[in-house]
Amino acid sequence: MKESTPPQRLLSLDTLRGFDMFWISGGEEIFAVLAKVTGWSWAIFLAHQFTHPDWNGFRAYDLIFPTFLFMAGVSVPFSLGSRLEKGVPPSDLIRKVIQRGLILVLLGIIYNNGIFETEWHNMRYPSVLARIGLAGMFAQIIYLYTGKKARWIWFAGLLIGYYLFMQFYPVPGCGAGLMTIECNPASYFDKMLIPGRLHLGIHDPEGLVSTIPAIATALMGIFAGELLRTSEEIISKNMKVIYLLFAGIVSLLVCLVWDYFFPINKNLWTSSFVLCAGGFSTLLLALFYWIVDVLNYRRWTLFFVVIGMNSIVIYMIGRFISFSYTAEALFGGILSYFPHPVEAMGEVFAFLAVQWAFMYLLYRNKLFLKV
Repeated sequence: MKESTPPQRLLSLDTLRGFDMFWISGGEEIFAVLAKVTGWSWAIFLAHQFTHPDWNGFRAYDLIFPTFLFMAGVSVPFSLGSRLEKGVPPSDLIRKVIQRGLILVLLGIIYNNGIFETEWHNMRYPSVLARIGLAGMFAQIIYLYTGKKARWIWFAGLLIGYYLFMQFYPVPGCGAGLMTIECNPASYFDKMLIPGRLHLGIHDPEGLVSTIPAIATALMGIFAGELLRTSEEIISKNMKVIYLLFAGIVSLLVCLVWDYFFPINKNLWTSSFVLCAGGFSTLLLALFYWIVDVLNYRRWTLFFVVIGMNSIVIYMIGRFISFSYTAEALFGGILSYFPHPVEAMGEVFAFLAVQWAFMYLLYRNKLFLKV
């Protein structure tokens, strides 16, 4: 952690990033507890949406991870593009890109296993942070060394190539074309290549092979970032929103068609999943960009910006600080006087309030984790 002043940023992007991270930092418990204590059908439906399917399928909770990777891509034209335009050669930027990717891999290993707490053979090396680090790193390398047309070729090649590999590689003892957890090429190669343990024993949802199509998720973000960074003299803000809406809808339509041949599956990060999650991420970006940067409604954004500007911290901090203990110490006594449903919901909001107060303290003092 180091003290720094954040550079000029796209406020809608920080807001959306904070909105995204809010749901995995405790926000999802709002609907889970509400459904449990009330039994309301709409609360049960929303609570169900904040769970993952067992294998194939798509729910709202599946959107959180790829949206974060998508937003990492959106920021690339702003962070790297400006330096390239100033004449900085890609060779001077590549070291920082690779360094950031490897640091995220290391942080992911610490998040999964602690520091010297797990035996080497029992460690889990794949992680959410590792996928963000590696997929983002390779997407940035593509951005640095290729033009716009070549990036689209890379994007299509990654999705089609992954589809062909998953459909036609014959897994020993299973054959080709099977997409079950026991019989699919991604799990088969991950078991051979990844040391330690896999998250599900025979499969890891953040494995090495399925990181390849995740590069396409980051590239979708880069495409959106290039659009947003285009001068308003060329494309107005309102037209940018329309283009994003169009791109998101087209992505979802192609995803629905591809789902018949290559099922939407977050565990395997299938090509149809890339387009499904990327389509929704693009629509969310269009909505936030329109509200925050076009209509200029900004007063409400602070709550999410506080989270979004320290997204890695909010993801990891729960491993090191017990916000639930602090929330119980501060509010547990008062909440115990209320009926159980009120007490249960109060505990969720108390936890969120304590956690947000900590993040606001970092924000107020301009303490941001720079990777």
